[in-house]
Amino acid sequence: MSHPYDAIVIGAGHNGLTCACYLARAGLKVLVLEQYHTVGGMTITEEETLPGFWSDLHASGYQLANLSPVPHELGLLDRYELIEPEIPFSHAFPEGDIISVHRDIERTVGDIARYSRKDAETWRALMNRFLAQKDAITASMFSPPPSFPAAAADFAASSAGMEAYRFSMQSVRSWANQTLEAETTKTLFGSFTTFLGASPDDAGGAELGWLFASVLQNAGNNLVKGGMNRVTLALAEHLQAHGGEIRTNVRVEKILGDAKRATAVRLTSGEEIPVGQLVVSNVDPGHLVLDLLGAGMVGQQIVRKMEQYERGDSVFVMFVALDSPINYKAGSAARQSAHVHLTEPSLDFFARVYLQCRGGALPSAPMIVSWNDSAIDQSRAPAGKALMKFVVLSVPYVITGDATGRVPGRTWDE
Repeated sequence: MSHPYDAIVIGAGHNGLTCACYLARAGLKVLVLEQYHTVGGMTITEEETLPGFWSDLHASGYQLANLSPVPHELGLLDRYELIEPEIPFSHAFPEGDIISVHRDIERTVGDIARYSRKDAETWRALMNRFLAQKDAITASMFSPPPSFPAAAADFAASSAGMEAYRFSMQSVRSWANQTLEAETTKTLFGSFTTFLGASPDDAGGAELGWLFASVLQNAGNNLVKGGMNRVTLALAEHLQAHGGEIRTNVRVEKILGDAKRATAVRLTSGEEIPVGQLVVSNVDPGHLVLDLLGAGMVGQQIVRKMEQYERGDSVFVMFVALDSPINYKAGSAARQSAHVHLTEPSLDFFARVYLQCRGGALPSAPMIVSWNDSAIDQSRAPAGKALMKFVVLSVPYVITGDATGRVPGRTWDE
């Protein structure tokens, strides 16, 4: 029996479209289904505030993509322009102090040396460590993960392996107190870890902070001119050039089939679309398991585990259209940075945020990340105006209280 499509991809975010592109390049007839009016998912750019002010609604920085083979293999870099700020990132403190990570490591080292010469040389050593491991790290990012027994055997094979295992499990507080001396430098790494969703005392936070800081120092924190949706539009063009199809404004209601394979998808309109080989999901795993698949396809045990799944911390975002660019208390380096972390100079600051957040309370003083959208990319706002995005980290997914006692609302709609 012939089918109109070999593969159906649910969700036209950048991951779903990337998968669809590779399937189409392999010769499969691919259909991508998207409930929104345009492709993009987490990489959507829209006029969220006022006409002419183009905000990235979710993802903003082009960071790990700098290490990915995908843009090169799919020829995407000819379809959009990257802006490469000389200062990928800064951390600004309440009294006006600032540490900036520059593309030039000597300038980064100079910034850190104002607070600790020892920490400045430690940063240089950490970057050399990253550069020595960069090829292996990059390869591991874009390869299937090893089995647990294989990974454990590699760690146990040498003393260096055991030290690597310790580092992979170490909290950023433990590692920072062991490695650094200035509170400002410790906070710098703590903010990287918080940015990735880990508190100073969570296992594995040290390695996360080191990797993210190293990537920004080495590969930059680029912005896509015009907005992140240029990336997904490029992916969509590549897919269509290889025979793939995209339908927007359609919502998948159910994946049809049995425990062995999917045979079709049913839309909320009632239309059923048969598929020959596979259905790929680029949607929330809870929605996938509980709504699209159900116990009949994946079994009651998996459904029960998904029902018990604990959601992690969330973020709150504000988009701000301004009459003119802002002036940071920390000076011009903050304004020239792709984004700026704004916190007190203390790991205890992050610990307090997570203690309050994970108890369900809106934090009394959360970490704020400011994105200098139009300062870096003038095409994002009308001439003479400014556009910024403020990301508030971390906040509870389900609100049970407010740490200050001033906010009565208990849902994000209030």
